[in-house]
Amino acid sequence: MKKLIISLALVLTAFVGAYAQKFALVDMDYILRNVPSYEMANEQLNQVSQRWEREVTELSKEAETMYKNYQAEMIFLTDDQKKSREEEIVAKEKQVTDLRYKYFGPEGELFKKRQSLMKPIQEDVYNAVKAVSEEKGYQVIFDRASSQSIVFASPKIDVSNEVLAKLGYSK
Repeated sequence: MKKLIISLALVLTAFVGAYAQKFALVDMDYILRNVPSYEMANEQLNQVSQRWEREVTELSKEAETMYKNYQAEMIFLTDDQKKSREEEIVAKEKQVTDLRYKYFGPEGELFKKRQSLMKPIQEDVYNAVKAVSEEKGYQVIFDRASSQSIVFASPKIDVSNEVLAKLGYSK
């Protein structure tokens, strides 16, 4: 009876092991660094971001200059003139804040620009990963670049170069 149970357990273990899931890893940082359109999109975003940052900085400097001039001339101003200048300074500072939010806020121009440039690239990479997964029979493909819990992984299960080949960029 014991031999039958042990034999049955061994057969069951072998049967379950035969249906083990296949998995692989990709390094999205590596893949994206090797996609020229991604690098161009990043460069475009950097240029736009720097231009907008300069615009916000210039406006901020104007507000700061207005405030310094106000402090220097405050002794010579009437109460109405002081109030008027303060309102101008506050309006300029609000303009700076609004512009910064418009460009760099959560739904700002930079976010929209990033979405429009990166989304097609990300979809292409996703489709390539999916195609490699279906061809090789992988049930799961992990991203080693974003997973901090992977301490070590054999290079044998890294399919990043295959994904690049699917995208048309051989390594």
